Amino acid sequence: MDEQLSTVWLTGDQVRTLAHPLRLRLLGALRLDGPATATSLAHELGTNTGATSYHLRKLADAGLVREEPARGTGRERWWRAVHQVTSWRNTSFDDDPDARAAADWLNSYFVQQFVRRAEDWHTARDGYSTEWRDAAEYSDARLTLTVDQLRRLNADLDEVVERYRTDPGPGDGPAEQVMLYMYAFPRVGSGGGGADRHGPTGDEPTGDAP
Repeated sequence: MDEQLSTVWLTGDQVRTLAHPLRLRLLGALRLDGPATATSLAHELGTNTGATSYHLRKLADAGLVREEPARGTGRERWWRAVHQVTSWRNTSFDDDPDARAAADWLNSYFVQQFVRRAEDWHTARDGYSTEWRDAAEYSDARLTLTVDQLRRLNADLDEVVERYRTDPGPGDGPAEQVMLYMYAFPRVGSGGGGADRHGPTGDEPTGDAP
């Protein structure tokens, strides 16, 4: 069974640091694939080692990654993610316009990543078995909920996801990493009030997935 996920609730300084495409990709790579050097990350992400090292240090200053000195040899420095999940609420930054702008950028970025990953799957799915293609699906639903009901719905879904993450039970055949996105929000223009927003947790870069 996996260890309990560790979560960082972003401060204003951290959200400003993380609102950068390469930093998000670096953090996501370290979370998904484990500790790595700046050189290997640069190769994986198609950038140069100098830029990768600089942005890793920025992430370290913000407490989002850290060095693993025991794994280093000579000038080779290894880095690891400090947390598996990044969370935030935009309302936490209502008094900090720069942090609020950074959080808004992160929200937009993760929506774009969701679209990209979905398109990647549609492009690649014919290379997967019939069983995988039948198991992978997406849907939408329209519900009429109060703020409290929406929060309870999200909490219930979180419990199900956590159960499948830590103890999915028996299964046939090889396992794959599966990307699951949940994005429940009011229909704009429906006449309802506005609720607090909860930032994506994954990682992304859970993922990519911060």
